[in-house]
Amino acid sequence: MSIKSTIAALAASPFLLAGAAFAGPYVNVEANSGWTGTDYTGTNTDLHVGYDGTLGTSSYYVQGGATVTAPDGTDGDTVPSGKLGLSASLTESFGAYGEVSFVGSGSETVDRGYGAKAGVKYSF
Repeated sequence: MSIKSTIAALAASPFLLAGAAFAGPYVNVEANSGWTGTDYTGTNTDLHVGYDGTLGTSSYYVQGGATVTAPDGTDGDTVPSGKLGLSASLTESFGAYGEVSFVGSGSETVDRGYGAKAGVKYSF
């Protein structure tokens, strides 16, 4: 292979890899901070291990682990947490997605928190 061919192959490799779908285990670290107006309320950092894959034209993920809570002005905690998500291509340009999640409270007197989100996406 010539030098020009090697350079061309290296230059094209990010585009070739970008289209590949990798399914399997992963680690996800995500920080979510909140404000009410200009008042900072705190940050929750998820430390999750997960698995993602495909089901026909749909994809899914499931992940779980711990969330480190750091509310502003009070002591934080480490609590169990997890997420389950699904996305589906409805047409070539239109898709739908959803996620359910939970975060433990770390307290026997405070209920566990739950969340859900859903949406549609149109690409053009």
